[in-house]
Amino acid sequence: MSNTIYIEYNFLITPLQPAADILIAELGEAGFESFVENETGILAYIQKKDWHDKILKDVEVLRNSHFKISYDLKEIDQENWNVTWEQNFSPITIGDQCEVRAPFHEKSNVTYDIVIEPKMSFGTGHHETTHMMLQFILEHDFGGKTVLDMGSGTGVLAILAEMKGAKSVDAIDIDNWCYLNAKENVERNACTNINVFEGDSSLLKNQKYDVIIANINRNILLEDISSYVNCLNENGQLFLSGFYNEDIPCITDKCNENGLTLEKKLEKNNWVAVKYVF
Repeated sequence: MSNTIYIEYNFLITPLQPAADILIAELGEAGFESFVENETGILAYIQKKDWHDKILKDVEVLRNSHFKISYDLKEIDQENWNVTWEQNFSPITIGDQCEVRAPFHEKSNVTYDIVIEPKMSFGTGHHETTHMMLQFILEHDFGGKTVLDMGSGTGVLAILAEMKGAKSVDAIDIDNWCYLNAKENVERNACTNINVFEGDSSLLKNQKYDVIIANINRNILLEDISSYVNCLNENGQLFLSGFYNEDIPCITDKCNENGLTLEKKLEKNNWVAVKYVF
């Protein structure tokens, strides 16, 4: 994997918000794998093999007259990306209980100390959706629960779920890089109850969970909610994120069709995380 070549886009954005969040969401839909946010905009990365010269064609925010967005691009290898990430990555604290940090950060005195080296994977806690899902996990009892982390990225949510007492966690991501990275991070945090799989919702046949966590984009969630519900045990809980406040009605309608009701919502910079129950 060290020879993988990426295309790095350097986007300069004025004003920074909410344009940066919208851009990250739309670039994710276009196939970009990872993002580094900074004071002037974002760096966005996509594997060269997945890149084409029309990659930004459907990124609508670039044509929004309310924002000024310019960019340049260049090739970059994985080793250089790691240097960029280390220069921009700072520890994330969720409440007073949990910290997500890199291996080169000094350990602090928190109950849940999570060490993540994301490489090209999504999920360090910096993005609002990951932060809110970590918050949800901290707020709920995971003791003895069976858990699914769908779209697991770095594996950070699965790792916290085990730290909170889950007896077994399946972490699934369709991206090979995320699959490999999650396995590394699970081992890095000495987790023993997490199984990491590469694939999509087709892996869920005949599976049952007490809690399902899915931090994925809206369209995939809408396609897969029925699959999640089929896997939920009685009195199960479904935590979803990866979409905006205005997407809640369509997500909730799909959950209602499958017998779930909305119980709680978290919101941060128009991103939301929601909890559904039977």
